[in-house]
This record gives sequence, C-alpha cells and structure tokens, in this order.
Amino acid sequence: MIDLRLLREDPDRVRASQRARGEDVALVDALLSADERRRSSGVRFDELRAEQKALGKLIPKAAGDEKAELLKKAGQLSADVKAADADRDAADTETQELLQRLGNLVHPDVPVGGEEDFVTLETHGTIRDFAAEGFEPKDHLELGQILGAIDVERGAKVSGSRFYFLTGIGALLELALVNAAMAQATAAGFTPMLTPALVRPQSMAGTGFLGQASQDVYHLADDDLYLVGTSEVALAAYHMDEILDADRLPLRYAGFSPCFRREAGSHGKDTRGIFRVHQFDKVEMFSYVAPEDSQAEHQRLLEWERQWLTSLELPYRVIDVASADLGASAARKFDCEAWIPTQGKYRELTSTSDCTEFQSRRLSIRVRDGKQVKPLATLNGTLCAVPRTIVAILENHQQADGSVRVPEVLRPYLGGREVLEPVSK
Repeated sequence: MIDLRLLREDPDRVRASQRARGEDVALVDALLSADERRRSSGVRFDELRAEQKALGKLIPKAAGDEKAELLKKAGQLSADVKAADADRDAADTETQELLQRLGNLVHPDVPVGGEEDFVTLETHGTIRDFAAEGFEPKDHLELGQILGAIDVERGAKVSGSRFYFLTGIGALLELALVNAAMAQATAAGFTPMLTPALVRPQSMAGTGFLGQASQDVYHLADDDLYLVGTSEVALAAYHMDEILDADRLPLRYAGFSPCFRREAGSHGKDTRGIFRVHQFDKVEMFSYVAPEDSQAEHQRLLEWERQWLTSLELPYRVIDVASADLGASAARKFDCEAWIPTQGKYRELTSTSDCTEFQSRRLSIRVRDGKQVKPLATLNGTLCAVPRTIVAILENHQQADGSVRVPEVLRPYLGGREVLEPVSK
C-alpha cells in the first residue's frame, strides 16, 4: 500500500498514477474522504475519552445533587465514547479497505498505455535465418516429441488442458536449468531457498495478488490456503511482521518452487505446447533493500537476467512495460523477451519489478536505521521460468535432424551432453 501522508500531500500524483494504470480515479477521492473521517473521528474519540477521565476524577469528590448530575453526565459520556469508538473503527476499516485496492504509484519514467505500448530498451543476440540454413524450424512441441521430452497428451489425460509431463531428457533439462540458475544466483550472493507452495491469505494479499490478479489464483477453500503463482509471495512474506536491522540490507533470496496459475483470461491463447500452463517450476530472485536503493537494485536484477539469457545463447530484447500492464505491486517492470522462431516474435521469459515500499507496508516489514524505524523496499525478478525457457532453448538451438544443441552453460548439468538426440522420427 502507499503512504497515506503522500496521498494527503499530493493527491494529484496518486490520481495520475491511477489514470495511467487504467484504474478508477474516483477511488482516490473516496480514500481521502474516508481518511478524513478516520482522523476526525479519532480526534473526537480522544476528546471525549479525556473528558470522561476528567469527570471520573470529580465524581468521588462530589456529593448530593452535584454527584447525581455528574453521574448522569458520565452515563451520557460513556454512550458518546462508545459511539465515537465505533465511528473511528468503521472509518479506519473503510480507509484500510480502500487503501488495499489502490495500486502502487507508477514510476514517472514508465511509458503510459496498455499491453502494446511498451518501450523497447535494447536487443541482444542474432536471430537465426533458418531458410539460409536450408530447413524449416519445428516448434517446441514437435521437437519435444522427437526428443522424448514433452508429453502433453497424457498431461491432459491425467490433469486436463494446459498440463504436461516432462519425460526423459525433458525432465533432465529442467533439473539442469534449475541447478544452473541457482548456481548463478548463489554466485551473485543470493541465499538459495525452497519455499512453500501454499500460503495463508495475509501472505497472498500482502504481496498484492488478491486484487486484480485474484482471478488467476487457486484457492483451497476448506483450508483457506492459496497456491502461489510465484515464490515471490513466500519470499516477500518470509519477513512479515519483522523489523530488520539496516546493516543486514540488502537481503537477497533465490527461491525455487512449483507455481500455479489458472490463466483465467487466456482462453484461446498459447494452447499448443507448454508456453502457457497451469503448473510450472520457477527460480525467482527477491531483494529487500533500503527505499533509496530500489532503482539501483532493479537494474542489478535486470543485469542478472541478461547474464542468464546470454549464457543460454538466446536472442532477446528488454522492454519497459507500460503502465496499464503493470501488476498492482509494481512501480516499474522490465521484461526480457526471447525470440521464438516458429512464432516469429519475442515472448516474455523473465521479468523484474520494483515494488518500492508497497509490499513491505502491507506485510508490516520495516527496517531499523539508528533510532528510525521505517518501511523498506522489495523487488523481484524471474531468473528461470522453466517451461518457457525450454521452449526457447529447443526452438532456437534446434538442428535440421531434430536434435538440439545444448548451450555450454548447461552441459555440466547434463552429464557433458553437447546435443540432445532424437529418440523417434
């Protein structure tokens, strides 16, 4: 959530952020009104409570008609205090509910617009000319079947659409990717973490995934637990309700977990293969830093993603995601999109978001710097979303006979294999 003081001091900035997100600007005025009622009712309660305490000291000293009058007044004051307390609680509840619905403030450099209004910041690598090499590229699903690596038919039989099995070399390729990604993250100073896939409502809400993203979240009603769509949720909630010492920052974690997404709004999109699925594994970077360091940390996370994609020898581009395409928690987000030959376009493989103080305020995570205790900043960055990375590797490194060249960075984790060989034609 944002700082209420900022809302009071600069409501136009908050309105502009809501407008850029394509969200309801009227929410800002409703929140301002609720906050004013919360503060005024709080003042009213404090005044009545002080009067009640003062009167309580006079009653034992009074006698006769004076005491009776004071007791009558005390009874009325008691009712007024209860009413003021109820008004204060109601206004506070309304303020908090409205505040939870407000997205993070969009960074001023973010391009304004929707999904297609991103700005390309840079491109890396060379897109292969398969025609010049004399063959038509196969898509990842056909390659996965040739290699004995992907089985979507049995995935659908067992679990339904958008589920799959990774088999044989496909399973080994996932393990190689996870181990290589964790090795890079560990070398960069991240603490490796295996995180829970089920979290409580306060963890999911605190990271901002029960607002606009709630339709994509799986909920286990009997247990009131949520399946995470990213280990960001568990990593953000790891220090929930804690005060960290400033000299511990930055704290950097690399979490590995299964991830679950309903993909509720993606009917008809990416139905072939394993690019968009309901369950997948992912290595996620997560940072806790001082608020003034968040933009620099954002660039660091992006650089680690660049290093990873470069090590996989994939052509990719970096985009500055437009305002209406940001998640509720993100003030700014960069995506790294790899070239997918059979689709003839770049597709998102990794992303990194600067969430500033938004999540730490909701999760009550603070930092002690000398005598001052204040919220800190959180950031996240996908290092390896496994199925999409497999898609990019198979399609970009395929050879005419259906084999796939293994990027050098993965070879030590695949028993030295330089090529994935077909098991069927």
